[in-house]
Amino acid sequence: MFDKLFAAQQKAEEVKQRLNNITVSGEVEAGKIKVIASGNKEIKDILIDEAFFADVEREELAELLIIAVNKAIEAADSVSQTEMQAMSKDLLGGLGGLGNLFNK
Repeated sequence: MFDKLFAAQQKAEEVKQRLNNITVSGEVEAGKIKVIASGNKEIKDILIDEAFFADVEREELAELLIIAVNKAIEAADSVSQTEMQAMSKDLLGGLGGLGNLFNK
């Protein structure tokens, strides 16, 4: 039993490390604002087109940044869920038919 728990902890750490190396992005205004995040939902960079930045009002910029950040987080969430599902399949694969209990 402890072996399986230890294996699960190791797999979870492996997934976390993989997600650290995966980058996703959220864009608005045809890429004029781009937020880059890791698969672990850590914001890595925010890129704003210089010409767009010079012409945009502060409130509009703030709203667009929120949208771009949320898109990046949604993308990271999707990648994270996919990785976790793959890990779960690996761990539950050795349990025969019991692994299908969680896949409805």
